[in-house]
Amino acid sequence: MRVIRRLYNYYLHKDRELARRLKSLLGFTPVYLQLFKLAFYHKSTFSNGDYAISNNERLEFLGDAVLSTIVGEYLFKKYPNSDEGFLTKMRSKIVKRNSLDEIGDKMGLDMYLSSYNQTKLSKSMLGNSLEALVGAIYIELGYEKTRKYVINRILRKYLNIHELEMYDDNFKSQLLEWCQKSGHQIDYKVLTKYKSDKRDKFKVAVYVDNKKVGTADDFNKKSAEQMASERAMIALGILGGNSATIKLGDTEEEPDEDFPEIIPA
Repeated sequence: MRVIRRLYNYYLHKDRELARRLKSLLGFTPVYLQLFKLAFYHKSTFSNGDYAISNNERLEFLGDAVLSTIVGEYLFKKYPNSDEGFLTKMRSKIVKRNSLDEIGDKMGLDMYLSSYNQTKLSKSMLGNSLEALVGAIYIELGYEKTRKYVINRILRKYLNIHELEMYDDNFKSQLLEWCQKSGHQIDYKVLTKYKSDKRDKFKVAVYVDNKKVGTADDFNKKSAEQMASERAMIALGILGGNSATIKLGDTEEEPDEDFPEIIPA
């Protein structure tokens, strides 16, 4: 029956064009086509089709849990002699929002999002839809096949695991350590909290010796602090980058930057 359903979706379904695009992306034609379509609906988009579609948040929740488990198991087996701290840091590097956003971009998920949403696309929507897609794959295929898909078609295809081993992405920790060693005072402040796509977004600034040297906006305050810390380190000359070094004695500051589960019968 599943084979027949896949053939129907590919040749006769009203969303057969989506089925064909998904086969190119996933390597198979989904049985539960509407479920995969839902993975690309942002909550700011309202449904007007035959199904009571809401958004991809429930699928995103499920995919986040499945993805974290798969990545954890993958790392546990890949690094049999590494301790819990190393494994936790490696998993965080892989499943963090920026990494998932970049993977979603490389997969071309923006093309799917633009087809089903009227709202302006943000980078974070890419990572969210990737998690929702993993959730849909899990419902369609079960854990074992989803595990193989994630490892072979995501981790090995879009990530350089050995580069991640050497890459320290905890910029806040690095900046705090640098300030401590150099005798500088550091402080983080939330400049403003505002709504974006019906979600709370934070604008955070990092001050070194009372001078604002980095700002960033994100839906997660901790993520905003990390991005602001990276920009501050570039501005201070601690990291390489295009920004000019800002001397702490100067008064110039860095400019501001700005699902119900539905399975068709």
